[in-house]
Parts: sequence; C-alpha cells; structure tokens
Amino acid sequence: MGALFLDRVRQEVLVGDGAIGTMLYAKGVSLEANFEHLNLVRPQLVLDLHGEYLAAGAQVIETNTFGANFVKLDAIGLGAKVAEINRQGAKLARQAAAGKDVFVAGSLGPLGRGKAELSPEQVRDCFRTQSLALAEGGVDLLILETFAELEELELAVLAVKETGLPVVANLAFGEGARLTGGFSAEDAAQRLAAAGADLIGANCGAGPLELLATLKRLAQASDLPLAAYPNSGFPEYLDGRYIYRATPDYFAGMAREMVEAGASLVGGCCGTTPEHVREVARQLAGLKPVVRKVSRRAGAVQVGAGTASAGKGFLSHWGTRKVITVELDPPKGLDCTKVVAGSRALKEAGADAINLAENPLARVRMGNLALAALVRREVGIEVIAHVTCRDRNLIGLQSDLMGASLLGISSILAVTGDPANLGEDAGASSVFDLNSFTLIKLLSDLNRGVNALGNPIGAGTGFSIGAAFNPNVQKMEVQVGRLARKVANGAQFAQTQPIYDIARAEEMVELTAALGIPVLPGVLPLVSGRNAEFLHNEVPGIVIPDEIRRRMAGKSGDEGVREGLAIASEFIDAIFDRVGGFYLIPPFGKHEIATELVTYIKEKDRQPHNS
Repeated sequence: MGALFLDRVRQEVLVGDGAIGTMLYAKGVSLEANFEHLNLVRPQLVLDLHGEYLAAGAQVIETNTFGANFVKLDAIGLGAKVAEINRQGAKLARQAAAGKDVFVAGSLGPLGRGKAELSPEQVRDCFRTQSLALAEGGVDLLILETFAELEELELAVLAVKETGLPVVANLAFGEGARLTGGFSAEDAAQRLAAAGADLIGANCGAGPLELLATLKRLAQASDLPLAAYPNSGFPEYLDGRYIYRATPDYFAGMAREMVEAGASLVGGCCGTTPEHVREVARQLAGLKPVVRKVSRRAGAVQVGAGTASAGKGFLSHWGTRKVITVELDPPKGLDCTKVVAGSRALKEAGADAINLAENPLARVRMGNLALAALVRREVGIEVIAHVTCRDRNLIGLQSDLMGASLLGISSILAVTGDPANLGEDAGASSVFDLNSFTLIKLLSDLNRGVNALGNPIGAGTGFSIGAAFNPNVQKMEVQVGRLARKVANGAQFAQTQPIYDIARAEEMVELTAALGIPVLPGVLPLVSGRNAEFLHNEVPGIVIPDEIRRRMAGKSGDEGVREGLAIASEFIDAIFDRVGGFYLIPPFGKHEIATELVTYIKEKDRQPHNS
C-alpha cells in the first residue's frame, strides 16, 4: 500500500482528514485528558471519529497517535504503553478504513520539552519505537507533523524511514515561513529531501492564507509532492473555549489555491471538522497535481555576527590570570545601595564580574536585569545576570533578553529555576516554557540575530552564555553529559554549585576538560556550624564533607567566619593551579567576606611560582 500511496499522490490530489483533538474535545473529552490513551480506554469514540471523516470524503485518515511517544507518555506514567497505544491507534484507523479505497497514515508529533534531556540517538530511538508500533498496527504511511525544529524533524525522518513506509514531513512554520534557528522554507525543503522524506509540507502554526504563502516557497524549492494541513484560521477565546471562525466554504476555497500552488495532499489541522473536509473533498474532486517549476533558491536568513566568544568580556583574561566572579543577591525591596556598594568594593579588590541571581529559591527580589544595568552604569563592572525559565513564557523571555542587550548586559547565566511552589507566594505558578538547555539555544539564536521563530532581529545580542553545573552528584559523568549538551546548544562558560570536596573538584576538572569551555568552581564560605548543617541538609545541590562539618561544629560569630574563610582558602590553594578562575558566593550577601577571598586570590596569582 505504501508504493500505491506514492503513485496515487503523484497522479491525483488526495484529501486528508481534519483535527483529532478539536473533535474529541467537542465530543466532551477534557483538555486535561490524554487523547492518545483513548485508543485503549475509549476505542469506540476514536473509531467513530475516523468514520465521520471517512463519510465526509477523506482519502487519507490519521491515527490518534500524535503525542504517543515515550517522552510525552512517560511524563504522565504511560511510558510502558507506547507500543500498545500506537498499535491500537493504527488498528482502529485500519478497522474504520476496512473495505474502503483510503489510506491510513500513522501520526507522529514532536517529543516536546523533554527532548532537551536526550541525545540525538535517544531522540531517534523514540521515533523509531513509535513508528515500528504503527507499522505493526498496519498503517500505509507515516506523517510527521507540527514540528517547529528542523533538526528534530530530520532525526525523526531518518528514524522512521527504517520502517520502509512512505514518510510525509510537515513543519509548523512561524511568521515569514521561518523556523526555530532561522531556517527558511527553502532550507527545510532541501534538508528534508536529503533526509529521505517522500512528501514535504506544512501544517498547524497558521491559518490557510499564511500557510499558502509558505507552500508556494516550498514548491519552488523542491520537486517532491507537497502536503498542506492548515489550521482553520486563528482561534478566538470565547466562553471558556477556543473557537475557529473559518467556514468550510472559505477553507475549501483556500485548499483549492493550495492545490494550484503545488499541493497534492490536503487536509486540516486545528479547528477543522468533518464539515470542512466534506467541502474540501467536493471542491477538489478530480483535480490533479500541477506541474511545478523548481528554482531551488537559497533563501537562508542573513544573521548578525553578534555571537559572543569565551574570549570576550570578563573571560578575556582566562588563561593569563585567575578570573573571579562574585554573586550578590538583589534586595527584597527597593533599596539597592548595599548591592551597589558591595559591587564597587569587589571591583576595587579585583573582581572581574558580579553575578546577580534571579529570585533564588522562588522568593521575590528586585528584578536583576534592571539592577544589572544599574550596577554596570554606576560601578563600571561587568554583570552576569541569571535568567530563569520559571517566571516568563517564551514571549517574555525573548522580549526581556533583547531589552537586556539594549541595556548593555553582555553576560547571561541560563538556569531552569527553582519551582514556584518552593517560594512564599502561594498564588504563583511556574511557567517553564523552556528549560536551561532550550534557553541556552534561544540565547545562541539571539546572538546569531534571529528570534525563536527564526525571524531576524538585527545584528545579534552578543551575549556570553553561561551554564550551571552541579558536580555534587554520585555519578558526575551524567552531569558532564548534560553540560556537553548545553555546550552543543551554545553555552560558552560554566559556573558550578559550591564545592567543598577537593577530590570532587579535581575530578570535575578532569571530566570537563574536553568540553573546551571555562569552568569556574563555586566557593561559598561557611560562617557557622549551623550554617554548614543547613546547607548540607536543606539546600539542593550542596554536599559538605563530614570532616568540614566537624571543623565548623560549635563555631559561630567571628570564630565561625574565620574558620569558614580558612576552609575556603584551603580549597582555593588545593586546586589553584588546575583551574582558570573562581566563582565566589558570599553567605547572606556579605560582600566583605568575598572581598577577602578576592584579595587572597589576587595576591596568590601575583606570586612568581603561579605565573
């Protein structure tokens, strides 16, 4: 049937079905439910929906398996049922199509946020597992759809081609037919063809008019058959639900224009119904694919040369002397004189940059981007602003990061952030549109001169991009692997959680050396026995060896501070010749303690035997 599908789609225009989720929701399924799990728990509902689309005239129906990959299902406790859900989804569509001259397409969507934690081979394994189960269930072809990242779709195509089935590769393009990373429709057409796609196209992301413009560009860039599955316009939120306004007649008229532009497989995505498909089938009946003229023009977006390097800014002295950064906490109120005064004292002592955290432990403090701009202006020292994924959605992150660049902030430490429920504001919620991996990728894109949709923003932001690293784990190799993926996404330096174990610090130096980026070990001086026990027992990511806790036991006040500084100095001495710098974290924002360590490091650095 796969070969027959390819023959048919080259000779005639085939009509696809419409939205699955829209219709299941309309039938009373909660938005909080997992639609793919319905294949197992409410199979008749899914079977009936396939029947409605077939009755409307669909010649290609898709399985209810769009999100049935391991990453998404495992997140809700269904990871062990990936194969079962996909096989059943294929069998239901196959059952609905029995005795009819139609094709069954196995639907596969992107892996979602959890993809950032996976290696490329693990990504391919996820798609391989899902596609093999769909093939076992009896699908005739595979449709990869609603992908916004070209690299992920390429990996998916390579993986599912192993089934031997025809592959349709559909992307969800953003404004101006751009994708994440700045790739154009022309880039996508050529790269997907090279990966082995049998059809290429666009779905979701836009209404019919905008998708038509994208389709015309795809048609000029490749001679492969084209697929088009637009949304039914843009949704309107009304009385607690999203309403799509495009009528079946308008939608079908646009579908006809898509055929004239080169499409040979036309269906619908979000908001489309059997009524839309019925009208599309009526208006497209008997049409054949048009003959296209392919120009294969380039069309790659011109991006700026704003990418920062590890040799700029506070890291410009890396390798010639010890680089020192110091973290200070923004105030909980409006008075920032202490931070400014501390920054000035640290600069005079020889610090290279000030770190400003963003609402650490999910507790409200002054906005660190505005404070960073103030410190930079008033003190004249570089500031590394921490940016979390907790407090802003993807739109807000992009806006604030471009604004930070405008304010002259040149260094960003990308962190996922502590969940909002750790903080004091019971009504606050975590956003987490991104995580530290994808935030680093966004920063890298902004440096290249494009936003998350790939649209040009100008010359580029030029940030030095930092990543957090936690060496205080049982198997440091796992964390090194995570850091390697951050480096691959664009991280240019790393700063670690506080380290107290010298052997662990030495192991970290050895394991991270091959990554080729500066790694600054964190040094947080202790101030009392109680402080040591609190950090060890209550603060995530900090481990304090028994010996050091014994040394701090019973000490407080000036005695505790002196002992904590002695321990910190011993740590610095032990690894001084093996690292290029230090990340100092004074307790309770006491910059005076950090100033002593800055002075100590600078004096040690001037000694001839360390030069």
